[in-house]
Amino acid sequence: MAVHPLKAVTLTHVRYQRGDWIGHFLAWVSLVPVFISLGGFVTHFIFRRELQGIFFALGLLISQFINELIKTSVQEARPETCALLEMCDSHGWPSSHCQYMFFFAVYFTLLTWRSRWAAALVSWVLAVLTMLSRVYLGYHSISQVFAGAALGIILGAIWFRIVNSGLVTYFPAMEESLFGRMFYVKDTSHIHNVLKFEYDNARAMRKNMHSKDN
Repeated sequence: MAVHPLKAVTLTHVRYQRGDWIGHFLAWVSLVPVFISLGGFVTHFIFRRELQGIFFALGLLISQFINELIKTSVQEARPETCALLEMCDSHGWPSSHCQYMFFFAVYFTLLTWRSRWAAALVSWVLAVLTMLSRVYLGYHSISQVFAGAALGIILGAIWFRIVNSGLVTYFPAMEESLFGRMFYVKDTSHIHNVLKFEYDNARAMRKNMHSKDN
């Protein structure tokens, strides 16, 4: 019976040199895609269920699927420094972390730059730091992170155009569909200030409740 080497699920296992505070910081930065996926989009769907956010997340999933296809086809090894980490049992070109973060930065910027330019700027800072972290920690070469960044930018821009110039016209129908009504899926892209809109409606409903009680 053949014995195959074991492979670990390394969702949050990022290694750095003990005592290296820069490496420690960049190791946390390297986990930003995990925080965005689990803490951001999953929470968004549970509590918000807005179609724009759902298709944003879908685009990131498609981008990562494309990344895996390219890695499998090109099969470029990770740098020699990665062997010291004992965590490099996959191919390296292009970097999936960089592709994810630059896709996120492009889409988020195009979506929010008029109203949340500071948050958009933060997304680019995190994207660049993620690119730096993958090289500094030894997981990728410079060419691999730049390839991931370039692919993320291109795919992010293309997906934003597909969603907001094509698919957005179907958002009202999705709202009225059986799925939309069952899971309270909604589209708020036509509302200029969603926070103010929800705040005003929450206050109005509370006032109506008090008036009925009286």
